[in-house]
Amino acid sequence: MKKIRLIALTSVMYFFVYTIQIVIVHRFVNPVVTPLMIWRVAQGVFGADHSLVIHKTWKPIEKISPNMVYAVMASEDQRFLQHNGFEWDAIKKAMAYNKKHKGKKMKGASTISQQTAKNVFLFPSRTWIRKGAEMYFTFLIEVIWSKERIMEVYLNIIELGDGIYGVEAASEIYFKTTALKLSKKRAASLAAILPLPLEWSPTKPGRYTANRIIKIEAQMNSVEQPSWLLKSK
Repeated sequence: MKKIRLIALTSVMYFFVYTIQIVIVHRFVNPVVTPLMIWRVAQGVFGADHSLVIHKTWKPIEKISPNMVYAVMASEDQRFLQHNGFEWDAIKKAMAYNKKHKGKKMKGASTISQQTAKNVFLFPSRTWIRKGAEMYFTFLIEVIWSKERIMEVYLNIIELGDGIYGVEAASEIYFKTTALKLSKKRAASLAAILPLPLEWSPTKPGRYTANRIIKIEAQMNSVEQPSWLLKSK
């Protein structure tokens, strides 16, 4: 029993040391590939209708239009600058909704921090273990990274189409421009498809997506401006 306890304690210690180290590394080193990218390619290899090519071009936050920052905050996480990684009231409401509407599409309440943690460190899954790991990594990046770094990583790894990751690649493919030159309308169009990037299009939106674009563009003016964007003006 002593050996078992020692092995368990050592394993837990190594887990915490490793995960903290990898989060520190990604505070300064940009992720080359994410588990989601690998997963999508694997799905394509085994017959799913997914691209086997990964389109991505990393851009520092200074090379991404502020319009894109405001758009994702307006659509995904309006209190991004205030919370510590979690919106507990929204989580409770989502849990209550999902419990009441079993069998239907589940409602999420993930913040930008949670989405970043999930995409950088974890493979897609809907298990409670994966959700627990997501909360753990969200806590780590909120402590170790800055909000600016979280946003920078998020904007460079989010899925925005089949094989399209990050706003630079999406800007080039959809609009033939760079992320730095995104207009409010185009930024809102990209943000609008984030819930279902493999089904919705920013250039040929259906009625629902078109309404999302209008709503997001209107809300972009009311979100709080990050300090790092104000300093760059």
